[in-house]
Amino acid sequence: MKKRWVLQTVDKDKVDTLQKALQINPLLCELLVQRGITTYEAAKTFFRPSLDDLHDPFLMKNMEKAVVRLEKAILRGEKIMLYGDYDVDGTTSVALMYAFLERYCKHLSYYIPDRYKEGYGISYQGIDYAHEHGYTLIIAMDCGIKAIEKVAYAKEKGIEFIICDHHIPDAEVPEAIAVLDPKQSDCTYPYKELSGCGVAFKLAQAYTLRQQLPKSILWELLDFLAISIGCDIVPITGENRVLAYYGLKALENTKRSGLLALLKESKRSFPLSIGDVVFGLGPAINAAGRLGDAKEAVRVLLSADKKSATTNAIQLFHSNTRRKEIERQITQAARDAHLASPNRENLNTIVLFDPMWHKGVVGIVASRMVDTFHRPTLILTQSEDKIVGSARSIKGFDLYEALKQCSDLLVNFGGHQHAAGLTIALDNFNDFKKRFEEVASAMLPPEVLIPDQRINAVLNLEDITPSFWNILKQFAPHGPQNMRPVFMTKNVKDTGFSKIVKEEHLKFYIKQGNTKIKGIGFGLANVFEEIVRQPFDICYTLQENSWKGKTSIEIQVKDVRYDD
Repeated sequence: MKKRWVLQTVDKDKVDTLQKALQINPLLCELLVQRGITTYEAAKTFFRPSLDDLHDPFLMKNMEKAVVRLEKAILRGEKIMLYGDYDVDGTTSVALMYAFLERYCKHLSYYIPDRYKEGYGISYQGIDYAHEHGYTLIIAMDCGIKAIEKVAYAKEKGIEFIICDHHIPDAEVPEAIAVLDPKQSDCTYPYKELSGCGVAFKLAQAYTLRQQLPKSILWELLDFLAISIGCDIVPITGENRVLAYYGLKALENTKRSGLLALLKESKRSFPLSIGDVVFGLGPAINAAGRLGDAKEAVRVLLSADKKSATTNAIQLFHSNTRRKEIERQITQAARDAHLASPNRENLNTIVLFDPMWHKGVVGIVASRMVDTFHRPTLILTQSEDKIVGSARSIKGFDLYEALKQCSDLLVNFGGHQHAAGLTIALDNFNDFKKRFEEVASAMLPPEVLIPDQRINAVLNLEDITPSFWNILKQFAPHGPQNMRPVFMTKNVKDTGFSKIVKEEHLKFYIKQGNTKIKGIGFGLANVFEEIVRQPFDICYTLQENSWKGKTSIEIQVKDVRYDD
């Protein structure tokens, strides 16, 4: 799909002021100003993250109540159940809290709902299990903010809840002992973008402060938190950036047998990036809940035995291989179904339903469809007598708001502006599909339907020097709102060595003037014939490649532009 290249603007006066203060390449100052960093102190905080910059957890609404209840449970020897969602954020939340509390709580266990039998969030089955086994406190993580009826049901059975969530709440929240969610409208916590595991970490931090425990106990948990932050695609800004920065270091130095086994099977090299976490560890951890029992992922994360950790980690990666094949088949079926849809050129959304599609991969398939067709996409399947599925958005479209305007046709839904899950009664599908298209069409400006290729700055190849790269790589860790900078270089030429690799990709060997560089363009094999016969423009990110002890700077080409 042809993209519109958009060069980001920047306040030149702010760039000049910052450059005078930092005395570094002005282009690097442009990148900093684009990220809202305009002073020496802000730049220092950005380049030198410190755990001392973490916010006081007691600034979060209800944190005092949560800690008091947790202290009481531990003092009384109550049975505590940790309840998490079946995705990476949920399973790492449970692992983090279990690793933290097991030294203080004698009766501690965890529960992950079955994706297919119980669905997302707190379930009646989970509460019944807690009641039957004598649990009196449930700490719910990465879920629970909408579980009003479930929490009330638990209360009737003598079970109390502490909820650690990060999803958008409704006007009414459950009557738990404490609801911790920085997105509550009356919560004054300074940072709103924590992952679910991040909120659980703040509860552990608050308990640590109240009990005057060594901070090292807390920092040991950052390996789990780094995985959550990366895989839940939360902004890598503010507190998340500090936690991700130190979390990646903790992950590289982890002593946990389960994480060591997962890292080994992922075949990722150090130092780790957020991308290594997202693409190397996340899919395997997620595969447990997608194809089987998400408790298997928690068991691997918490495993203390090297042999069983290795065996279980290998099994998770095998499950992920099966998941990939299922996903590939359904993605192809979804593409075929969409291309066969009548009047599809005039539709602003993609809503597809097949009762045989695997529930565990519909979210990934929706993302693939968005990548291909650049339309808000819902991929739906059947679960018992309901339609269930996942939705993914495009930039500039608030998916959550659109679903909210269709809520009378939904059994339930939840999520945020970029991604959501939903349940529909079978009889309401056609009405919902029509309504969602109408709502989206009214909300979508025409320009949003053309994908943007955002470009941070124009760069000549000769300016890609070791000193430039040494500062640029300190912009990491990268993720939402702190993405790898995308550069544009104009009028480059093929050196005669560019070639197609693995049928779909293009290995670039290019030059601008006397400066040469090499790189890769995934999925760009179709431009090969054009780039070998004429000058062209490229937009790309920079990366470091190490091979046989030698390190070089290379490019990853995002898009190519030339005269038609």
